[in-house]
Amino acid sequence: MSSAHTTPVQHLETTLRDAPDGAIVAYLTAGLPSLAAFSDVLRRVADVADAVEVGVPFSDPMADGPTIQRASRRALDGGVTLPWILDTLEAMDPRPAAPILLMSYLNPLLAFGLDRLALRAREAGVSAFIVPDLPLEESGPLRAALEAEGLGMVQMIAPTTPAARRKKLREASRGFTYAVTVNGVTGGEAGLPHGLLDGLAEARSEGSVPLLAGFGIRRRAHVEALAGAVDGVIVGSVLLEVLERGGDPAATLQELR
Repeated sequence: MSSAHTTPVQHLETTLRDAPDGAIVAYLTAGLPSLAAFSDVLRRVADVADAVEVGVPFSDPMADGPTIQRASRRALDGGVTLPWILDTLEAMDPRPAAPILLMSYLNPLLAFGLDRLALRAREAGVSAFIVPDLPLEESGPLRAALEAEGLGMVQMIAPTTPAARRKKLREASRGFTYAVTVNGVTGGEAGLPHGLLDGLAEARSEGSVPLLAGFGIRRRAHVEALAGAVDGVIVGSVLLEVLERGGDPAATLQELR
């Protein structure tokens, strides 16, 4: 961190904003390809990515497409839990080179206990959380717990988000705002919708934290197409597919840059 007074979420925001060619955030499901190999994969990906979003596996991942659903099921079957994830992150020595976020649905966080969660997350080196099924209006308790430990909560916007609400979500985001590029689930092959770039450029002007685009970012052409409209991209399903095939997701990230 640049200073003793920089909080984890401020460090995340600065890292993403200062990425010279636009930020790339990598998504990995915790515990894959195996519990024993996860730390090594995370470390290698964090050497390439500007930040890494670690997915907490969940039995009903409503925002996720088939690839991440399969990954969640494998991780759950392998015994991955939120306590295991926090313990594993805290035990990594050295810690990953890039800031870490946790992406989780709400139930595992409530079961853990919000104040305890925020403390353990900070100890584990987590900078922020993404909670797809937690509306802004109901996020106060979690937001307060995270802010007390210097952690942030990333808000999500979609192409269908009304302008007034989009602005409110941009202003409430900490670390960055997650701009969903399609109306649907992660991992699609449809490409970028018509008119998306204009909407993203407008959203980018409505808040101070970086705006990153995710869902369906699979190829370098996608990254290049989005470069002028957002501050970076989030890449997930394609990395998990590489892992499924026994490949190296860090090499795939290098190709996307």
